[in-house]
Amino acid sequence: MSFGQSLMYWAKRVKRDGLTLWFATKNPATPWYAKALAVFAVAYALSPLDLIPDFIPVLGYLDDALLLPALIWLTVRLLPKEVLQDCRLQAEEWMQRLGKRPISQLGLVFVLLVWFIAFGTVFEWLA
Repeated sequence: MSFGQSLMYWAKRVKRDGLTLWFATKNPATPWYAKALAVFAVAYALSPLDLIPDFIPVLGYLDDALLLPALIWLTVRLLPKEVLQDCRLQAEEWMQRLGKRPISQLGLVFVLLVWFIAFGTVFEWLA
């Protein structure tokens, strides 16, 4: 398997596991600590906006390339095997049926809130 193929496979797994966590947040067998981390990861992963916009050189892709996969990986490790298997099946069915990920309004609110606080802090510091 070439490097490009490995990278594509890895990216598809991260996308599937992000969706897996979305289903895990709704599963009653998910422990509370995994559910709390999954809600945060899903809200950010499915947000239509990035915390660091992609047009910012290097940093814009840093959250997509490192932060988000690490957060998804950690949360997946906290899920019980049965929950993980069930939610992965649901995620694969969703992707085959619809071919796109859902959009998180909570994630949008979270990102906008962080931006608002950051801009307010900078404005206050400059004033």
